[in-house]
Amino acid sequence: MVRDEEWLVTAVEPATDGFFVRVVGLSELVRDTEAVFATAIDTVIESDPTGVRVVPDTSAGFRRSRLWLEALLRKTPVSIAEPALATARGALADPLDYQLAAVRQALAPDKLRPRILLADAVGLGKTLEIGMILAELVRRGRGDRILVVTPRHVLEQMQMELWTRFALPFVRLDSVGIQRIRQILPATHNPFTYYRRVIISIDTLKSERYLAHLRKQRWDAVVIDESHNVTNVASQNNRLARLLSARTDALILASATPHNGRAESFAELVRMLDPSAVRPDGELDLDQVRRLVIRRHRHHPEVAGVVGADWAERLPPHNVPVPASPAEDAIAAELEQVWLWPESGRSPYSGKNARSSSGGSPPLFPWVLAKAFLSSPAALAESVRARRSRLAADDPATARERAALDRLTELIEPARDSSAKYDALRYHLAEIGVARGSERRVVIFAERVATLTWLAEALRRDLRMTDKQVVVLHGGLADTEQQDVVESFKLESSPIRILVTGDVASEGVNLHTQCHHLVHYDIPWSLIRIEQRNGRIDRYGQRNRPQIATLLLTPATERFGGDVRVLTKLVEREHEAHTALGDSASLIGTYDVKAEEEAIRRVLAGERELDDVVRTVDEVAEGGGLDAFFAQLGLAAADQPTPTSDEPDAAPSRTTAVYDDEFGFLADAITEFEPTPQLAAPDGIEWQVHPGKSIAALTPRTDLQQRLKLLPQSYLRERRVTERYKLALTPVRGREELRQAREGDSRSVWPEAHFLAPLHPVLDWAADRALAELGRDQIFAVRGTVATTTVLVQVTHTNTGGQVLAASYYSVLFPDITEPAVAFAQPHTDAAAAVTALGLAEINAGPPLPVEDLQPLVGPAVRSADAAADQHDAAIRAETTRRIDPDDDVARAMNPDRRLTRPLLVVVPRESGE
Repeated sequence: MVRDEEWLVTAVEPATDGFFVRVVGLSELVRDTEAVFATAIDTVIESDPTGVRVVPDTSAGFRRSRLWLEALLRKTPVSIAEPALATARGALADPLDYQLAAVRQALAPDKLRPRILLADAVGLGKTLEIGMILAELVRRGRGDRILVVTPRHVLEQMQMELWTRFALPFVRLDSVGIQRIRQILPATHNPFTYYRRVIISIDTLKSERYLAHLRKQRWDAVVIDESHNVTNVASQNNRLARLLSARTDALILASATPHNGRAESFAELVRMLDPSAVRPDGELDLDQVRRLVIRRHRHHPEVAGVVGADWAERLPPHNVPVPASPAEDAIAAELEQVWLWPESGRSPYSGKNARSSSGGSPPLFPWVLAKAFLSSPAALAESVRARRSRLAADDPATARERAALDRLTELIEPARDSSAKYDALRYHLAEIGVARGSERRVVIFAERVATLTWLAEALRRDLRMTDKQVVVLHGGLADTEQQDVVESFKLESSPIRILVTGDVASEGVNLHTQCHHLVHYDIPWSLIRIEQRNGRIDRYGQRNRPQIATLLLTPATERFGGDVRVLTKLVEREHEAHTALGDSASLIGTYDVKAEEEAIRRVLAGERELDDVVRTVDEVAEGGGLDAFFAQLGLAAADQPTPTSDEPDAAPSRTTAVYDDEFGFLADAITEFEPTPQLAAPDGIEWQVHPGKSIAALTPRTDLQQRLKLLPQSYLRERRVTERYKLALTPVRGREELRQAREGDSRSVWPEAHFLAPLHPVLDWAADRALAELGRDQIFAVRGTVATTTVLVQVTHTNTGGQVLAASYYSVLFPDITEPAVAFAQPHTDAAAAVTALGLAEINAGPPLPVEDLQPLVGPAVRSADAAADQHDAAIRAETTRRIDPDDDVARAMNPDRRLTRPLLVVVPRESGE
């Protein structure tokens, strides 16, 4: 009772001067209202567990008791140190053994604060691993406030995976989401106070406005995707990452390219996870690093044996040499003789820094032209136009360059209509079956926006396709436009047949669900880029063997044409590294796209030999340093014993204690607590179950609608969730709904019926309703399959932050209820074991329960369980103290601080004949 109203306590959080008590209103005036009370303002009196009143449960089959007990157990966090996974296998993730191993390593009992770098190679399912870790943290009471930071083009993809598979709703703060917030909150209001689970792009978050808000927040968990982008200590990204790492308990970094070849950059990532893993002199403690980093690849022993048909083996590279057309040869000759290797020894380029830092190579700008030419005539024309526009028409110093640019312009025009590489592309598309009336799809990568636009226009014209069938994706599009294109391409019903994209889609975007053909229209001068592009279709979930084609324009000119052929070896070396290492970045060893491009430019310029710049796989593994460390990390990890739980990985873990599954709990809650649940009553829920289809549908009432408003906005809008909400009741049905959304006639990638995963907000709502129905300071009495009257008691051990370090369950047995002083406390391994021991699943109606005789048992039961818990309490304190760094203020807050003992249920033996 607070301020003359009744409230249900949903959470207690530490504050600087006491605690914040989060509540939901129960009495009529405040019903369903969420509020926060501060103990510094309001006097809070803890209830006395020995003073609870025993009341009989008269509901059919003791349904109210079962609901109340299930709700209470669901609301009790799983122990922080619990080795078994509580929710990971109960969600719609269909996890593989190597993914579960990553989750267990992140949540290992010796890690008081889960901090991990997921460095699995492209395509292994880092997003699923992130989702499982977050789901486990939520179930452990350590995931109330979560911030996910990603590149902007994968915001919706990450949001969708976390919601559809794990029922974890995140508010997406893209450009549309930010506008919506501005309509709801005052400009000065901190959005991270209003929204507790947020997904946002790193580009948005690093602005000064959001940094000011972030400095005032602490998070239970922070995820930074593509974390290799935050290692530069002089960058805003790094400033943001360091701030977040210091203000969160759990930190999950994810990157398929976790270091850039410089030990100090990788040490920056490690330092964010655990400063003690980096010695004062900057050297890494590799033994500690191995505990912080997970690294596997497609052919790693842990992976290769389990992915099976769900990840078809990539076909060998299909390199297509394309002899240049006469018009293209003319351009190549002009570039070679005038710009790259001029006979006079001096290029026409007149700009500053005309020569490279080596002093002996041609100016850098001619290679800009060369790279543009190898992309397309349109890209070269755009580069020439851009440079020409910056030169004053009357400046004598630029006259020679202007004349040379004008000659190039004249040579480009004929090549637009006679591009041999474009003709080769059309032939390849016909060969693989991409046509106007075909279902076949292809992703075409090119670097220059001018190339993308030119290709799209030409393909629409020559293949007689519409702008809905040939779509362009590049970084110049708004974030919402990028997301719309990517999500559409995943749908079987999508009209897109040719996705022409730049390298904005080379990181983090999944394009494999409906496509297994990819074309490199031009070759990046970077192994990292090649690998990232290929990973869009070559990843887990790909059922068809990915076919990757590369078009290699080969001019007839002696020097330029010969050197361009070395690019073929880049594609071949990437394929070798993909098979042996799962990572091609270590072959050049710069771990930076621009640095790799410069290295390859020097090869093309004749300054270096390719074999001196691009190492072999064996050279990497034997070369020492970080490269060799990462090359061996996966194999070393494979030799270590994998942590296991008591439950087999092949079977989903049970996520309910009283009921067989989540649906049974929800159905009973609606039937018991909602008026006329089968009718569309204004104050009730219309509830329909379709057993044959494993689907249920409900019409949310006002309080449930409020909770659902935090679900993904596009999902709410497209599926009209607040009007009619459909739930898939089994994992099989849930996967089928996902498949139909992506492969059927649906116009939305969101499933029509959402899987009822263990952490679903609807279940949370049902649990709150169940807890609210029982009066304060009361427990139920029921009948069960026990030999003697038993009181079930729960003992929780919490730290100063209110987190549950351990929860214990005791059956306190009373051989003679007339002698309450004689009691025996029997411990159980967990809540499910306690429920099984009491036979609550079999309880049934019987004679009236003698609650007057049972009331005197409550106090002795509490004291008996308390005494039994003393020894457990000492063990918890000793183990926690052993793992805590005495110099770490945050870690010290993990020390056991409080113990709460509460009776849950009185169980009377069933009479014979019942």
